[in-house]
Amino acid sequence: MNKKIKIAATILIFGFILFAVISFLWIKERLKYASTDAVFIKSDTISNVGFKRVSGKIISMNFKEGDKVKKGDILATIDDKDYKLKAEQIKYEMESLENQIKSLKLKSSKSSSDISFTTDIQKDKISSIEYEINATEKSIKEIDIHINQALRDYERYKNLYEQNAIPKKSFEDVSNNLESLKLKKESMINKLNSLKKNRDMLSKEIYLIENNRLSVSEIEKNRMSLVEKLNSLKKEYEDMQNLIEDCKLIASQDGQIGMKYAEIGSVVGPGGFVYSIIDDTNLYAYVLLEENKIEGVNPGDKAIIKLDAYKKEVFEGEVEKIYPASAATYALVPRDISAGEFTKVAQRIPIRVKITSGKKELLKVGMGGEIKIKR
Repeated sequence: MNKKIKIAATILIFGFILFAVISFLWIKERLKYASTDAVFIKSDTISNVGFKRVSGKIISMNFKEGDKVKKGDILATIDDKDYKLKAEQIKYEMESLENQIKSLKLKSSKSSSDISFTTDIQKDKISSIEYEINATEKSIKEIDIHINQALRDYERYKNLYEQNAIPKKSFEDVSNNLESLKLKKESMINKLNSLKKNRDMLSKEIYLIENNRLSVSEIEKNRMSLVEKLNSLKKEYEDMQNLIEDCKLIASQDGQIGMKYAEIGSVVGPGGFVYSIIDDTNLYAYVLLEENKIEGVNPGDKAIIKLDAYKKEVFEGEVEKIYPASAATYALVPRDISAGEFTKVAQRIPIRVKITSGKKELLKVGMGGEIKIKR
């Protein structure tokens, strides 16, 4: 019996010693390190990017989630044919105005003695324009023939497609060809109208010159008015060229694609998000440390980080910044303690830790883990 008591006493003493050692080591560890499992990997720069001033159908998406991108890379493009057509129309108007301005300038610099000579020049211009008008009208008739054929092809392919007799790609090719011909015709019509407008203007100018009904000052006044209009069109044309360039979505920074918000064929408007780009070159650990552990923690303190995703990997860090307010201070719904009725909860102080070593290529924004900060 005494032997059993001695064994029990020995076990009890041994257990007490083991408990004391463990407690001592735990207390020593706690005094030496501030630890928590509220650790998250963050980046200062997560940019949602999209087309700023243009809208339309996306025709190319050049990157997918996880891809690396460089500043200046073309991320995506939208169909710019409407903007190009508008730019072409403005260009025709500008050319017409330039011709008118040159004509008026010439008119203002000539005296009555060379009116006949000036008239001959204008008539030559009209003849040249008439030749171009005839050529343009002929081109429009030829396009009409192709359009009629394309319309017949469209109806035929549409019926075949609805009967599942041909692939969608064949129907789309015919449809796109028809649209292309219509746009080409529209462009030629705009050119024809511009030529006719120029011809009519020149005819009117010849009439005015021959009848000497406009004084030099009136001519100059008209010219300056056209110059102002031309300058306005030049700005509009330049802006249209910028819009065409804006149809390419350009990466504004190096980084990694975090999210795609659209796909090829999606119609997007100005400001709509297309990609999210994460700056993965400056990731850091965002730590929420309990207020009762903050004592002794200062900027410059070393830290050891382990992530839940990579249990065997160890990352080293250094405290960069201790934020001046608890995380709860900026909560969307702050606690109401005005009545004095609340449950005391240890507040957490945000700390930023720079990651100094480890396999940084493994880090992903949003990963969680645990940290020990050496006081």
